[in-house]
Amino acid sequence: MSRPLFFSTLLALVCGFPLSDASAADRPNVLFIAVDDWNDYIGAHGDHHPAQTPNLDRLAARGVTFANAHCNAVYCAPSRTSIMTGLLPSTSGCYTDEPHHAATNLPDTRDIALWFREHGYHVTGGGKLYHHMPGFIDMRGWHDYFIWDPAHKESGWRLNSWHGPNAPLPAEVPSSPIAKYLHEQELKKNPNLNRERVNSHMEWGALANDDEEKMADTICTEWAADFLRQAKAPKGQPFFLGYGLYAPHKPNFVPQKYFDLYPLKALPVPRMAKGDLDDLPPIMRKRQQKRREKIDLPLRELKAGKKALQGYLAALSYADAMIGRVLDALEASPYAENTIIVLWSDNGYHLGEKGHWAKHTLWERTSNIPFLWAGPGIAEGEKVDTTVSLLDIYPTLTELCDLPENTEVEGHSLVSVLQQPATASDRTVLQINGQSVAAINSQYRYIRYDHGEEELYDVQADPDELTNLAESTDHADAKAAMAEHLPAAFAEPLKNPRDLFLKRDGVEFEWQVKKSKK
Repeated sequence: MSRPLFFSTLLALVCGFPLSDASAADRPNVLFIAVDDWNDYIGAHGDHHPAQTPNLDRLAARGVTFANAHCNAVYCAPSRTSIMTGLLPSTSGCYTDEPHHAATNLPDTRDIALWFREHGYHVTGGGKLYHHMPGFIDMRGWHDYFIWDPAHKESGWRLNSWHGPNAPLPAEVPSSPIAKYLHEQELKKNPNLNRERVNSHMEWGALANDDEEKMADTICTEWAADFLRQAKAPKGQPFFLGYGLYAPHKPNFVPQKYFDLYPLKALPVPRMAKGDLDDLPPIMRKRQQKRREKIDLPLRELKAGKKALQGYLAALSYADAMIGRVLDALEASPYAENTIIVLWSDNGYHLGEKGHWAKHTLWERTSNIPFLWAGPGIAEGEKVDTTVSLLDIYPTLTELCDLPENTEVEGHSLVSVLQQPATASDRTVLQINGQSVAAINSQYRYIRYDHGEEELYDVQADPDELTNLAESTDHADAKAAMAEHLPAAFAEPLKNPRDLFLKRDGVEFEWQVKKSKK
């Protein structure tokens, strides 16, 4: 339920970890910032892109940027579950849309919010931190969770940024040329298709500048900024403030002024190297060619590639501006000197590379994401190029905040690297899609699919992953060494919403198992 599960036990645990006034004052606050589908297009990663991200750049100047950071899964839900629980999907069984906190799934797992709450923090959040489907927020960990539409509580705290009676939309929906094309294809199959059901996958469009304050991400931003400006944390108690943006997730509906930052004439045409799919193994080559025929080729025929890039970049700059508001509020607040900031994205994003758009692959464009840290005790203006994982957030925060270690989590604490970046050493991390896995380090990316096909890329010599070396005898030892990092076993998938139902009682909810039809 949204009231903490096992309330008596939880209360005992909370009471069992009291913080004295002195220890509470000494512990840092946490500003936990999440963005959605933001690839490595930030200034701190270099100049290989046209994105304008002044606020992420100033955050990077204040702290440490991990330029070779990777998400743990290729979809929103399992990636966010992995971040919040500190567990790989292969360990938890959360591969797609399984709510980890359901009573039939992993109710005894303490996600990061619950861990901080049980150890004396005031824990408050808003926006997209978990997946945004009804019932996907583990409410046990939060003293309060901000919503911008009261109806969300009644639906099990569904958080939706662009559908709904008050969400600003472009004058025409579908708006983008490719979204119109895809809609026409869908209408051929279903003539009664409602426009609100339009596939938002390749959708972008400009809003009136005056609509900015009506947007869900803006409203959530103002809530987070107000929490900091008004010093709303309980006196003498450290806080954990989770703030999640939907942007730059599609649809890229943002104010016109952000589109104006990127004149089409100044943008490159999204590129795909000729013959790039030719050396993929047969099953994956066929899948990717079909995907390219559905999205990439029509997009190019419509001469809309630059417009798609413009929409994505506009959404990046909108999200950057919102983060800037929160950073401004923090800098002007009493918490400025004692707050740790961590910023992450759940996935990266393809913009035509390998003929692919969006994420859902085990390639670099899906996995490489912004990962920034700043705050007391953290080095300033440093970039680290060794490989790290978003699994590392949980153990790093608990160590920085002097909390007991949760021995179940699988990441590595980055505290020593945050304090002395020169001590960073490389390691191999994993990205998982069901039982298909990518093993990643600074030299190689090795992919093994659930049907047995393989890919291997030397990402130092070939950062665009153009040449598949999996069949190269010269790289057999490297492939074997990378394969040793793959999971020895995969947990059975947990029950997902089709096997469960969300029982609502007012604003409270809990997952229950569906009764057999028999």
